[in-house]
Amino acid sequence: MIAYSPEALLECHRKIQPYLHRTPVLTSRLLNELSGASLFFKCENFQRGGSYKIRGATHAVLRKKEEGALPGVVTHSSGNFAQALSLAAQALEIPAYIVMPESAPEVKKQAVKQYGGIVYECESTLEAREVEAARIGKETGAIFIHPSNDPDVMLGQGTAALELLQDTDTLDFIVAPVGGGGLLGGTALAASYFGKGSVPIGAEPLAVDDAYRSLKAGKIMGNTNTDTIADGLKTVLGSYTFPVIQKHVQTIIRVEETEIIRAMHLIWERMKIVVEPSSAVTLAAVLKAPERFKGKRTGLIISGGNVDLAHLPFI
Repeated sequence: MIAYSPEALLECHRKIQPYLHRTPVLTSRLLNELSGASLFFKCENFQRGGSYKIRGATHAVLRKKEEGALPGVVTHSSGNFAQALSLAAQALEIPAYIVMPESAPEVKKQAVKQYGGIVYECESTLEAREVEAARIGKETGAIFIHPSNDPDVMLGQGTAALELLQDTDTLDFIVAPVGGGGLLGGTALAASYFGKGSVPIGAEPLAVDDAYRSLKAGKIMGNTNTDTIADGLKTVLGSYTFPVIQKHVQTIIRVEETEIIRAMHLIWERMKIVVEPSSAVTLAAVLKAPERFKGKRTGLIISGGNVDLAHLPFI
């Protein structure tokens, strides 16, 4: 049993602060009027590496280094965690071996290389990613760090919601995207410990709604389809993230692809900030269920802004 606690989350935040940006919380009068809610956007698109994932990656690497010699780290990721782990490893002067599917956006592959990560491409299946990561670990001695299904990663991701709560008055809801569950799980822990009644809600593409179905079934479910514009949310819940979400999250709102694109366009147009589709699912969820959020103070985790500008969905 993993010992999650308020103290553990605060200690995690203390450790990783020197390696991160304190990202802003932005508001939009126009989006408040459109949604009928008071929205507070925690803008992790301004984070180092372009997403919240530097939080969990840094915490995991620091914890592994505390445990003993660390010849390197290895992971598999379609983009954001790949960049995050590369940055974290670079800061601590150890190599990062990154397995990326061939289908990952080129802009993310290039960013990983720029951050010092050593990229290995593989077929676009989870099995291929896992096999290649295991091979690299065996050859190099690098320690595997999962992009989401790792307690240290999940605690790190929860510090985004912790900061959101610190920088706002009491929130009625905090909405976070859910793919592998690291961000939603960490957000749920932060809300439980420090939210003063804040309710965590997941936002998920209907096309890959495994988290929604997992909560309904009481066990981890997979996806037969991965056809969503929100490429960062194609992964499924894991053995560490699912129990936390099952305990603390009661609602996951599913959104259509057209709703994700509309929300992304609104944020770009109204807030003048760059967000990726996986981030836009949070606003899409609020707009999908206006009766739930009407008049409520609602935090939204903008998870990242790593976008291939040559392939914007609304052009």
